[in-house]
Amino acid sequence: MFLSDARGRLLSARAAWAMVLAFAMLWAIPGASLAQLTPDRTYYGFGREIPVSVSVPDGQSGDPAIVLFEPSGARVARAEVLAGRVDLATFFPILWGQNEPRVLYAQLFAAGDGGEGAPIGPPLVIQPLVSPRMATATRNGIDWQGGQPIFSGLRLYVDKLVKMTTTEGEILFRLRPDEAPNTVWHIRQLVEGGFYTDIMFHRVVPIHHSGKPFVIQVGDPTGTGQGGPGFFIDLEPSSLEHRFGVLSMARTRDANTNGSQFFVALSREATADLDAQYTAFGEAVSGTDVILAIEQTPLEDPTRPPTHPRAGRPANPPRIVSAELVDAPAFGTGPEPITRPAPTGER
Repeated sequence: MFLSDARGRLLSARAAWAMVLAFAMLWAIPGASLAQLTPDRTYYGFGREIPVSVSVPDGQSGDPAIVLFEPSGARVARAEVLAGRVDLATFFPILWGQNEPRVLYAQLFAAGDGGEGAPIGPPLVIQPLVSPRMATATRNGIDWQGGQPIFSGLRLYVDKLVKMTTTEGEILFRLRPDEAPNTVWHIRQLVEGGFYTDIMFHRVVPIHHSGKPFVIQVGDPTGTGQGGPGFFIDLEPSSLEHRFGVLSMARTRDANTNGSQFFVALSREATADLDAQYTAFGEAVSGTDVILAIEQTPLEDPTRPPTHPRAGRPANPPRIVSAELVDAPAFGTGPEPITRPAPTGER
């Protein structure tokens, strides 16, 4: 009896230490999520169950609720749930019954007195898997072709921001899967895999031929403007307007050559012509001073024409030191996109 009790105490101690180590490892993992809505997996085939785990903070009483939102903030549906494992398809039949599948957000809320409580954790992004249209670059712009779209399933993941630590400071970007879901997923994978580590801003264009600030460009490990991740993804349509702080994919004249290079727009006036020609997929929510500092980087030769192969080449290029994914704020609670400060003396 004594040996049995001692063994039980030993196993309990080991279990407790295992739990402590597990939590310590979770906190040590960069970008580790403590999300309160966690999907069982990333992909769900059409018409199947959509199991997710619901976790509420200690001390919460009453049943929490999950609310589906349009990206615009409009409510789609609401359902009270229990902590534990739930099937979103049961609570929200609309997920498989959409006539025109679109990106939705699922946000967990605490139980409130006579209503809805505070939001808990970051939202889930619910992206429909829909056969894409194909882009062809023409003299008149982009020509989109494709047949009847096929709705094959859903991709679910916890919403994240991208935090870029540069030699000039930090920039925080909100991703826009509602505008360019496949591009957002692609960039998330590159960030998560450590691709954007010690990469220079190889192109800085502080003045466009319009006389307004244009772009800063980064994402090529070779620093030549020719490199990338070793593969391309197709151009994806996006209605997000290019303006100060907006993230957009760089490409060649071939429409479907998006890789790892992207640019940050510096003004609406100089980048409006890029709308619908390039895939805009995110927007800065902090780091105005950092973007302006990179814009003001001295160039090797500021007199070079835009067609020159080293046009916009910084004399001492700023760099992305590292990039990581961090939990997004609860849906509808995050900071607004940054705007370009008015010149000194203007209001």
